[in-house]
Amino acid sequence: MTGYGQDGVFSGPLKPMTFSISEGEERNNQVIFQFKTDATDVTFQLSGETDNIFYIHPDGILYYTGILDRENKAVHILQVEVLDAGGNLVEGPVTITIVVEDINDNRPVFLQTQYNGTIRQNSRPGKPFMYVNATDRDDPNTLHAQLFYRIAVQLPKINDVMYFQINNKTGGISLTREGSQELDPLKNARYDLVVSVMDMGGQSDNSFSDTVPVNIIVEENIWKAPGTITLQENSTEPYPIKITQVQWNDPGALYSLFEKKPTRFPFSIDQDGIIYVTEPLDREETDSYVFYATAKDESGLPLARPLEINVEVTDINDNPPVCPAPVTVFEVQENEKIGSNIGAFIAYDMDQKDTVNSFLQYAIAEQSPLIPSDGLFSIQSVDGIIQLAKGSLRKQDQAQYYLKVQVSDPAFKTICNVTINVIDINDQIPIFEKNDYGNLTIEENIAIGTTILTIQATDGDEPFTGSSKILYNIIQGDPDRQLVIDTDPLTNAGYVKINKPLDFETVSMYNLVIKAENPEPLVDNVQYNSSSYAKFVLMVSDVNEPPVFSQELYQARISENAEKNTKLIMVNATDPEGEAISYSLSKDTRDWLRIDGVTGEIFTMGNLDRETESIYRVKVIATEKGGSYLTSSVDFELTLLDVNDNPPRLAKDYTGFFFCYPLTTPGSVIFAATDDDQQLPWGPQFDFSLGSDGLQNDWELSKINGTHAKLSAKHINFEEQVYEVSVKIKDSGFPPLENTVSFPVTVCKCASSGYCYREADSLPGIPTLGMAIGTLLTVFLIVGVILTVTFVCLKKKKNRNETNIESSQSPENVPLRT
Repeated sequence: MTGYGQDGVFSGPLKPMTFSISEGEERNNQVIFQFKTDATDVTFQLSGETDNIFYIHPDGILYYTGILDRENKAVHILQVEVLDAGGNLVEGPVTITIVVEDINDNRPVFLQTQYNGTIRQNSRPGKPFMYVNATDRDDPNTLHAQLFYRIAVQLPKINDVMYFQINNKTGGISLTREGSQELDPLKNARYDLVVSVMDMGGQSDNSFSDTVPVNIIVEENIWKAPGTITLQENSTEPYPIKITQVQWNDPGALYSLFEKKPTRFPFSIDQDGIIYVTEPLDREETDSYVFYATAKDESGLPLARPLEINVEVTDINDNPPVCPAPVTVFEVQENEKIGSNIGAFIAYDMDQKDTVNSFLQYAIAEQSPLIPSDGLFSIQSVDGIIQLAKGSLRKQDQAQYYLKVQVSDPAFKTICNVTINVIDINDQIPIFEKNDYGNLTIEENIAIGTTILTIQATDGDEPFTGSSKILYNIIQGDPDRQLVIDTDPLTNAGYVKINKPLDFETVSMYNLVIKAENPEPLVDNVQYNSSSYAKFVLMVSDVNEPPVFSQELYQARISENAEKNTKLIMVNATDPEGEAISYSLSKDTRDWLRIDGVTGEIFTMGNLDRETESIYRVKVIATEKGGSYLTSSVDFELTLLDVNDNPPRLAKDYTGFFFCYPLTTPGSVIFAATDDDQQLPWGPQFDFSLGSDGLQNDWELSKINGTHAKLSAKHINFEEQVYEVSVKIKDSGFPPLENTVSFPVTVCKCASSGYCYREADSLPGIPTLGMAIGTLLTVFLIVGVILTVTFVCLKKKKNRNETNIESSQSPENVPLRT
């Protein structure tokens, strides 16, 4: 027989040991382990939790018979001892532990035969509203007892959409997003689910399962916004005052209020969802409130969307009428007829518009003074229009009246002050101090704004009123408004001024008629007469003026390759006095143009070149021939249009191209071309090719874009020298131009830094290092010789001077005195 053993060993000395045996398998005399001892003539004996399953043979073989059940007993503690022939203890007792390993031999079972639950419509999706629970007798620490829940059936199932979902581990049932939106007790008040549970985590084909029916009742959602709440302002009830209540579908919700625009917020909510107004409201401050009520769970998460609460504040008559101003002033002419409207007096009330609380009525409570009588004025009780109630007023009797106007609403009365000024009527006409201002002569070039004449009229009406103010208008002789007349507001003097430039050649004399009038209309029985009119004659004298060109700027366009003597344009100038004109050019710095001095025609003269100057500007001079020789000038702008007259060329001087000798890979260099002609909107476009066929063995040329090309070596067998490469470049003009250019490519030894160097005999024109050192030594030698010669000469000169001094001091060299 084979045994369970331990670590692959099925027999051994007696010592504490633990054996794991799977439950559920029926065994007859299944060996677990054989214990051995060095003693002779002994027997083994078993005691403890044998449960008539575990036995030991006298020779030490431990075995079991029958079926183990972990759910009945998971661990058996046994005692093994060794006895001699006399029954005396030789070894032990030793504890042997039998662990019964679980197998998946129990199916999950729901704790109830049926589950019932309720859910409110519009409840939050994903929040469980009920749980189903199952149990499994297998080892909870193994996969055998790991339960997996799912909804097997939903009835009814509308459009194949699941309204309910279950947490496959906890058994919590909640609404899906669609269920939160679609559940409605009026459509379906009950749903029947079949929920299944599987062990083995639902991942094995050998899992056991159980099912249970779940009945769900859908109840109406009570989380609803109330209708618009109406509150009266300035209520005298004790605060806070209950105004409405909101309620979540389930108990335990946490309620709060918030508003989008932070202002004074006189509302609160308690934990029963009752909303209160906490202080008196003032409709004139805020006539409505919009805020939101929220319900949250114990974790602070919203249970549903906030509810919008609308509160309207209704008006009470708590505001008196308000005067439009501390004093309202009206004017009335002294000759107004009875019933004439003087003005509309409009007060206002801050109570709600178009209600009885803001309905105002007007009445005159007092008039001062009572001259010539009381009741001179009346006011319409509803419209507030003040009218003249009695005979015409006279300013010389009373120039000003003061009224007390009573304004009342159903609860309040307010007194407002009104002043009525009696103004003089316009019954006097302006009268000129003289009706003929004679003749006046001025030059035609007089400046605009110059005052040329002062006129004066007077008016007998009240000073500084619309009846006495005088306006002067030229009613005849100046249809183009060359002149204008300003009035001095203090003296009513009129100043005749130049409004537009005068022109002797157009109008040399103006016969003017001026009318003096008031801005206020005259009374019916008074008319303007000859006293309100004056005349004078304005003579314009001629001034010799320079010529005038017909345009402020002359322009022309021509191709740069235009032939000489091509006509460009004809300019035209006229002399206001009709003198003949001669033309000439100024600032023609390039001598490109000439002008016909008589006709003003401009022609090309030199070779035009757009690349030198694309827009050529000169001045045209017009000179009057009448003796004064006055001149005028105007700009002439010639735009030169491009022609393809410049061949392409290299964009810069390429002298630094080199390859390191010896070449390890064929190298390449990039160069660019340009063109002095005007380029296309998308840039210059050039074609490139090698300048001669002999270059094709060593080089190849490829175009990169319209301006750049790449020259590449075709092999690496180049000698250490300078290669002159010629390239043909052709532009895209009409007709195209081509140019052959060349540049050197040097193949030379390179230093470690990667730059080229060579000895002088290798690169023509570049001295070698030896030559440079020799040249430097030669220079030093020449400088040394020059310094030596100079030093020797200076030394000799010094010695000679000393000798001369000594000889001059000797007796024979001293001069004799006579």
